[in-house]
Amino acid sequence: MPSPDRFELDIFNNILSGIAEEMGTRLMRSSFSPNIKERRDYSCAIFNSKGEMIAQAAHIPVHLGSMSFSVAAVLEEREISNGDIFILNDPFKGGTHLPDITCVIPVFIGGKPYFYIAARAHHTDVGGKTPGSMPLSTSIDEEGIIIAPTRIEKKGKPDKRLLKKLVAGMRNPQERFGDLNAQIAALETGAKRLRETARKYSVKTICNSAERLVDYAEKMMREAIMKIPDGEYKFTDFLDDDGMGTKSIPVKATVNISGNEAVVDLSRSSPPVKGCVNAPFSVTTSAVLYAFQCLAPDDIPLNSGPLRAIKIVTGENSLLKARYPSAIAAGNVETSQRVADTIFGALAKAVPEKIQAASAGTMNNITFGSGGGRNEREFVYYETIGGGMGGRQGADGVSAVQTHMTNTLNTPIEAIERELPVRIESYSIRKNSGGKGKFCGGNGIVREYRFLEQAAVSIITERRKYRPWAIGDGEKGKSGKNFLIRGGKKTELKPKQSFKARKGDILRVETPGGGAWGK
Repeated sequence: MPSPDRFELDIFNNILSGIAEEMGTRLMRSSFSPNIKERRDYSCAIFNSKGEMIAQAAHIPVHLGSMSFSVAAVLEEREISNGDIFILNDPFKGGTHLPDITCVIPVFIGGKPYFYIAARAHHTDVGGKTPGSMPLSTSIDEEGIIIAPTRIEKKGKPDKRLLKKLVAGMRNPQERFGDLNAQIAALETGAKRLRETARKYSVKTICNSAERLVDYAEKMMREAIMKIPDGEYKFTDFLDDDGMGTKSIPVKATVNISGNEAVVDLSRSSPPVKGCVNAPFSVTTSAVLYAFQCLAPDDIPLNSGPLRAIKIVTGENSLLKARYPSAIAAGNVETSQRVADTIFGALAKAVPEKIQAASAGTMNNITFGSGGGRNEREFVYYETIGGGMGGRQGADGVSAVQTHMTNTLNTPIEAIERELPVRIESYSIRKNSGGKGKFCGGNGIVREYRFLEQAAVSIITERRKYRPWAIGDGEKGKSGKNFLIRGGKKTELKPKQSFKARKGDILRVETPGGGAWGK
């Protein structure tokens, strides 16, 4: 039977994570863009006065493991006052990629900032050379507006002029302005609930409980690591390409397990590349944390504690620790998936019964927007498409779902067709795309977009060459494919490509299936 102390920890864990969940609900209901209100591409979390995450909602893994870096960047500001709100998206100062904008508020109680609250959301556009701000870039400067930690509200007074100036350089600025205000509303909800909780239980009680929760999560992670046999486990996986000519980009992991500690050495992975698949260290950290969280019990508190048991090694200025001005638009959405896959592949050599085969391994990023005609209305859209989950001991993989570093929904057809000059011609399960085996991989998705107006389109996808791997002689999942259908002619597209769609063109995306577990 759990001890009374454990019951108390569970109560405060539920209170704090419940606040983060309520923030997310407020953000979703207040937002303007389909990407946030329909796909739910956002995350909310609570941090202590040192910037350590003490609670989070079960939102987007690649956001939540990296948000501590954003709060740390805000804490470097010399003066922080009650009522201040900060905004940032700089991937080299705690962000992930430019469309992910983070807002942070300090929570003062009795004149002291005991907590910080953060809300991150993927904005459909933040400028840059293509609609959707996910271009085939060679520098981050081509990807959109870079926002260093900036105070947009001082002592409770919003700087509306500054906020409007920031969104003026983005496409569809009214939608951006609305989504940012939804994030601010979420922060205010979280701050209000924390102050109410402090009045009920006292600040000291909350702080002590939060500290114990972080320690407890660390303890649970160390116990999970101890169940992995000591040893060195290696695995290499590949990104298909960077969109700029570099192909077969290696991601290499050596996982060393010693007692209750893990060292994840990624330093033998690729150096930085010309294209946009470089990843900042915050993204790499998120992927490593996620992979190990999957081995821990389901009830492990979601906070910064587990990272204390894991050491991450990368090369300086490498693919997985990119520096300015590296292009990083796809590092967050694609390279993060490959880092997770590579760690799972290494751990499968130690504990195959606890590891599922590779899932789709790509977020299948689709962005499109106004094509540049004089009389066109302005529109811009971004979405990711799910695929097949890998099979695991005891169960087949699930079909047509987002996996690993993303946790968004597939956008409803009605939402797309209501908001945009696009008709979805097909949305179905891609039959027989999952690997066959003792426990089969899940199937991918087929999605077809018919453009009712000309549009500028960018696709950033993976697993078009390297298929999702299997475990124990199972069959690999099928690789994905992208096609442009124009005038009845079907042309296969590259994994990463930008093009101008004409009225009536169809973009067909076939996403990968998952690998099988066992033969």
